[in-house]
Amino acid sequence: MLRHLSVRVLIALAAGLGLGAAAAAYGEDAVRRLIEGVESVGGLWLNALRMTVVPLIFAVLVSGIARVADAAQTGRLAVKSIAWFLGFLLLGCAFTIFFGLGLYALWPISETGAAALRAGVGAPPPEVAATPNVADFIKGLAPPNPVAAAAEDAILPLVVFACFFGFAVTRLGEARRVSLVEFFDAVADAMVVIVRWVLWAAPVGVFALGLGVGMRAGAGAAGVIGHYIVAASLAGIGITLVAYVAAVVFGRVPLVLWTRAVAPVQVAAFATQSSLACLPAMIERTQDRLGIPERVTGLVLPLAVAVFRLTSPVMNLAVAIFVAQVYGIEPTVMQWLGAVLVALAVSVASVGLPGQVSFFASVGPICLVLGLPLDLLPILIAVEVIPDIFRTVGNVTGDMAVTAIVGRDEREPQAAPEPARAA
Repeated sequence: MLRHLSVRVLIALAAGLGLGAAAAAYGEDAVRRLIEGVESVGGLWLNALRMTVVPLIFAVLVSGIARVADAAQTGRLAVKSIAWFLGFLLLGCAFTIFFGLGLYALWPISETGAAALRAGVGAPPPEVAATPNVADFIKGLAPPNPVAAAAEDAILPLVVFACFFGFAVTRLGEARRVSLVEFFDAVADAMVVIVRWVLWAAPVGVFALGLGVGMRAGAGAAGVIGHYIVAASLAGIGITLVAYVAAVVFGRVPLVLWTRAVAPVQVAAFATQSSLACLPAMIERTQDRLGIPERVTGLVLPLAVAVFRLTSPVMNLAVAIFVAQVYGIEPTVMQWLGAVLVALAVSVASVGLPGQVSFFASVGPICLVLGLPLDLLPILIAVEVIPDIFRTVGNVTGDMAVTAIVGRDEREPQAAPEPARAA
């Protein structure tokens, strides 16, 4: 079990929090100064993660847009599928914002615990910029200097530039288009290698950060972290139920039949935490149980696994909402709109990235757009192993829901079950 990085990181967080709290209660000044020195190692680790965000996001956006554009050229069925993917992602963003804000209104984070966690992380609340009006927001979407936007962590205009660049690449001749896409694929792969190197040291970095959090926050931070786990998991469960409703209403699949078809795939997703590993089961259940012809399942499901993650904007926005609640920051409507645009972009760009890599690369840009600090994210990475289960379950449910909707008019009669043999 210790071979899994997520388990080692979780143990490192628990050990860091515990030792830090013990040092605060019983340690001398020399011990506390030692912990502050060790905590700098955690800061170095966090900065090493942050340095990959901009080049990774830009590279995967360009190659991701090219991948979606190539898929759209395969025919009407692919275009219809992509349209439903986009509709589901927009619905997921709206669901998360209203669900998250409503949940915290009914079940707010303990102010004492939030204050302890803020003190433990050691990052002051960022200065919230003046609320931009609609004209300023629209004008700011196009960066006058993309390099300066990257240097200043102006993620939204950088994402807009990357999208324009990606679509422009698709209009080039095949030879130059392929060479550019291969170049950005190589850049993304190189960034992933760096992130994997950094994540290899994640137990050390999280332990060092946990020491500081535990020393300044004590045990008060544990309850807030548990609050996050429950809230993020509920967001994943909620969007999964939305996919159920969509399959029944728009796919015209009886609820009992849908539940029986999707349940084994959800069990496989829970066990493997991999949508790709569940692809054979999804194809088999949609064909045999739902009666969707192979012509549809053979295109829609592999396309969904390649470019569609239903829970990506949902869970990523849920993390950002939690961070905003901890710091007591209320983003403006324009900031939420920018966050939705970035969440949609990174949901396509981050497909295929490893779990821990995609967490920081996806959530970090959203937090930056909302004016939130990133210092909490390494702590949340350590406990993401639990919400990540609901990410995968929601993703496979969304994949099958879109397939049922796209193929509803071509559904074949369900085969009758084989009669029981006489004893």
